[in-house]
Amino acid sequence: MEFEQAVRRRRMVRSFTSEPVEPGVVDEICDLARRAPTAGNTAGIEFLVLEGADVGAYWDVTLSPERRDGFVWPGLLAAPVLVVVWCNVAGYLSRYSEPDKRHTGLGATEEAWSVPYWFVDGGAAVMTLLLAAQDRGLGAAFFGMFDHERAVRQRFGVPPDRRGVGTVAIGHPAEDDRPSQSARRGRPPLDEVLHRSGW
Repeated sequence: MEFEQAVRRRRMVRSFTSEPVEPGVVDEICDLARRAPTAGNTAGIEFLVLEGADVGAYWDVTLSPERRDGFVWPGLLAAPVLVVVWCNVAGYLSRYSEPDKRHTGLGATEEAWSVPYWFVDGGAAVMTLLLAAQDRGLGAAFFGMFDHERAVRQRFGVPPDRRGVGTVAIGHPAEDDRPSQSARRGRPPLDEVLHRSGW
C-alpha cells in the first residue's frame, strides 16, 4: 500500500474477528514503530505485546465485569493482539545527562522538561503502529489505560519506572465494525489549520 493510501484509509477499528495475526507480522509492525523518532535518539519507547490468554488478562484488569456487560465496543475485546506502549522516563533523563545533551539541563528531573517528550515520542510510535497495521491490511485502534496503568504494570511485570502511553488493538476488522460517533465530526479544511508566516 502507498503511504498516502495508508494515511487516508486509516481509522480506528473497534470490532475484530478472532482470526489470529501471525507473530512475524506483529514483530514487523513493532519494528517499524521502534523506528519512530525520539528526542535525542533516546529510543525510550518499549512495546508489551499481548496475545492469547494475555489479552483476556489485560481486559480482566482494565474492564470490570460490570462495565463489560454494557461496554459499547464489545468487538474490541475480540482483538487477537494488544500492543501496550510504554516509555522509559529514566532512559530520557540518562540520555540528557550525556555530554552532548548535558547543556540542556533536562537530565536532572522529569520536571525540567516543559513538555514530557517521552509521551510525544510515544505518540509517534503509536501512529507508526496504526499505519503499519493499515499497510498490512489489518485494523487497529488506540485507547488509553487511564487509571488502570498500575494494574497493567503489576499484572505483566512492567518495571515500575515505565510510564504507559496507551494500548493499540490489532487484528482483522469484523464486518460489523462501525465508526464511532466522533468520526461524524470530520476534519477541518486545510486552510483552517495551516498558517504560513504567522497566525
